[in-house]
Amino acid sequence: MIAGASGMVGSAIKRVYLNFANHNSKSIEILTPSRRELNLLNFEEVLKWFKKNSPDIVILCAAKVGGIFANENSPSDFILDNLKIQTNLIEIANFFEVEKFLFLGSSCIYPKFAKQPINEEQLLSGQLEVTNQYYAIAKIAGIKLCEALAIQKGFNSICLMPTNLYGPGDNYHKLNSHVLPSLIRKFSEAKIKNIKNVTCWGDGSPLREFLYVDDLAKACIFAIENIDLSSKNYPKDKKGNPLFWINVGSNKEISIKDLAYMMANLVGYKGTILWDKKMPNGTPRKKLDTSVLDNLGWKSQTSLKEGIKLTLKAYNRDLQKNRLRI
Repeated sequence: MIAGASGMVGSAIKRVYLNFANHNSKSIEILTPSRRELNLLNFEEVLKWFKKNSPDIVILCAAKVGGIFANENSPSDFILDNLKIQTNLIEIANFFEVEKFLFLGSSCIYPKFAKQPINEEQLLSGQLEVTNQYYAIAKIAGIKLCEALAIQKGFNSICLMPTNLYGPGDNYHKLNSHVLPSLIRKFSEAKIKNIKNVTCWGDGSPLREFLYVDDLAKACIFAIENIDLSSKNYPKDKKGNPLFWINVGSNKEISIKDLAYMMANLVGYKGTILWDKKMPNGTPRKKLDTSVLDNLGWKSQTSLKEGIKLTLKAYNRDLQKNRLRI
């Protein structure tokens, strides 16, 4: 079961998983209930769905997500909706004793001023970034619920914490999108409409790490195939205890200013880039330490420039077919 299969991450996991199964001659049925078919916020609906379908593996990538503006203006939605979705699926998956459960979190779970690069053990070691704290708290609760069930009941789960994601099927809403898809839309529209200036939020100084969504999908499959609570290779923290959440990143970072100029160049925009310093920057730096996953044998393959080119191609195709998420 892929919960949230219609989103950018879920659709990438389905696409990559099917390719993986075909390449390895594996027979697999992927269940992808839509929102109309299954309301993940409703416990009884989720319970009935599991009774009927009995999935062996559950991948939870359904979530209410958004950028700084959305988080600041709808805080209760971000904590309530995500808590309900996570609790329903995790509790019911444990009750039905699924073979494996994969929970996708976010790098925003870590403190705003965490030591860089951020390793997994810095979770709950400091204050969160205020602009997305409600979303982060919900994700932390999901991680800790998986951990608690694993300790108490042997719930075979693994939680992956990806860095900033982008790719085909992203959300390009003017106010609710994340930084990279927001820049794609801004510069693409500016080029088409011959707009002389493009204004970006903040001063451009924050450093960010970006991961192409298909690389995350491959990391998910790697985790499902290679990480098991009962095995000796289950990741451990420095004290030798099971580490229930693992960072996933690209090991590369770029300033928002350099990203904007890269985007302008790839789009072909020749105008001027302005910076609105009255708008928030967010966390000054957020670079993940991915050594745990690296040591298990997985690394990302898609460079930022190549990933943006692939995303721009998908954006322009969807724009022509009038099916962008805007």
